[in-house]
Amino acid sequence: MARTTDTIDHSHMTAALGLARRALGTTWPNPAVGCVIVQDGVVVGRAHTRPGGRPHAETEALRQAGSRAAGATAYVTLEPCDHHGVTPPCSLALIEAGIGRVVVALTDPDPRVSGAGIARLRAAGLAVDVGPGEAEARTINAGFLKRIEAGRPLFTWKTATTLDGRIATAAGESRWITGAPARAHAHRLRASHDAILIGSGTAMTDRPLLTCRLPGLEGRKPVRIVGDGRLRLPLDSPLVATAHDHPTWVLTAADADGDKVAALENKGVVVLRVSRRSDGLDLAEAAHLLGARGLTRVLVEGGAQLAAGLLRARLVDAIAWFRAASVIGGDGTSAAAAFGIARMADIPQFILADWRRLGADVLETYLPTA
Repeated sequence: MARTTDTIDHSHMTAALGLARRALGTTWPNPAVGCVIVQDGVVVGRAHTRPGGRPHAETEALRQAGSRAAGATAYVTLEPCDHHGVTPPCSLALIEAGIGRVVVALTDPDPRVSGAGIARLRAAGLAVDVGPGEAEARTINAGFLKRIEAGRPLFTWKTATTLDGRIATAAGESRWITGAPARAHAHRLRASHDAILIGSGTAMTDRPLLTCRLPGLEGRKPVRIVGDGRLRLPLDSPLVATAHDHPTWVLTAADADGDKVAALENKGVVVLRVSRRSDGLDLAEAAHLLGARGLTRVLVEGGAQLAAGLLRARLVDAIAWFRAASVIGGDGTSAAAAFGIARMADIPQFILADWRRLGADVLETYLPTA
């Protein structure tokens, strides 16, 4: 049976979406985009946005295709950019390469693009189809879309608990609640995010490095962020000691001690100041500050207090809940501390979006209901 155009488009767009997903965590502040160029049924160019956001996926795929791009179809997971920045617009590059047709999964809400890329392509006589793969493209670039539309990154709260929602024993012991397969998957999550956020309590108790320690992913260096309103982070913390090699930011209060700030900055730490509230740092203000610095996806690995603060501020956009088949009991540490919920009508609501087994453990992914 002959393959229909819709089937062919779906196949090639699926490949482009896979390329885009591979780039997650490396391209901020730019989106992660995949591009596949097909000439007479043969793939002649395929690429994703390179680390740091340049070159763009279309530019790299066109370079691979060379003269074979003339008359070909380009499958792109996000509308080609149409503004001059560090490089010329990708819409112009596609036109100049002689591409005959462009299939776009998702229009770009960035005001500098927002339909202009598609309009330029059509004005130049290229056939443009929009929509194949839109749902997955939206999922892949949910962080980029959140930053453009809401001015802040997408926050995924990652927690590893027992069946009764405990992250540590009464004595503070937490290694290891989940097994090796779950911990390996957690490192893959780190690699797909721009930054990892923890609180000062976690930084001081666990003394983590927050690096990606999986074969092939050692080069991924998400920004390590510590929420530390009182600047308790010791100068001998592993995070501070490695700040010159791994980007490390500290979120603290506007009235933080100047000498401690200077000492951290001397170690290579970037210190960001936000307003202080009665219940801690103003996390909404912090979120917009991180968005202004270009972050699109933040993985929250902090403890119960940070989780409670983000839930209180309605900043949790997804939950990655690793659950072990064990029980600690009521004297253990809860995944989230108290955050002032008195009425059932006020509790944050989530819906189960995905479920998978990882060795003896389970990973549940939740998204907000609204």
